[in-house]
Parts: sequence; structure tokens; C-alpha cells
Amino acid sequence: MVFFDIKKRKHCLTKQDISAQISNRLRFSPVKSKHLVEETLEIIKSTLEKGEDVMISGFGRFSVKEKRARMGRNPATNKPMKLKKRRVVTFGVSSKLREKMNSSGSDHDL
Repeated sequence: MVFFDIKKRKHCLTKQDISAQISNRLRFSPVKSKHLVEETLEIIKSTLEKGEDVMISGFGRFSVKEKRARMGRNPATNKPMKLKKRRVVTFGVSSKLREKMNSSGSDHDL
């Protein structure tokens, strides 16, 4: 019995992939490219940690949302439990990127 068909798996872009592409496209050293990616992500993370949104033109917006405390249910025991208030990050794609993803010329299933 096969539970996972490796041929149907979609590729997931990683930090390493991004770093390698920056290195190739901009002719930066791999070390410099890795540092650039790490620093960019640290800026994004620290901004979100402060509760501020991050908007990248032509790509989308990362927004911090406050979730109120509420009652939930433990799926293992089916018993009610209180969920604490928390912050979550949501992503909204830009209209330009959405158009590119859904253009008729695209042969990718997104």
C-alpha cells in the first residue's frame, strides 16, 4: 500500500533554494547570498514580532491578527478546553501576483 506518491509531490521553495538563486542571478558568493536571505527574514520576523504588518509590493502582505481567548475542544479526548488569546500571521497575496498565478498562460496547478 502506497501512502505518498513521490512523483506527485510539489517542490517547496526553501531558504537554501532562494540563496542559491540569488547567488546565481546576482553572482554573489554563496556565503553572501545566504547572509542576505537570513538578514531579510530576520527583518521580516522582528517586524511581525512587534505586531507590525509587512507589505512587499507585487507580492503580498503579512498581517498580524489578534485572536481572542475562546473555548475549544481537545480532538484526542473530545473534552472542552480554553484556548488562550494569541497572535497569528496571515498572508494576503497582491492583486498583481494573483493575476500572474491565474493567468491563462500558466501551466502550473497552484
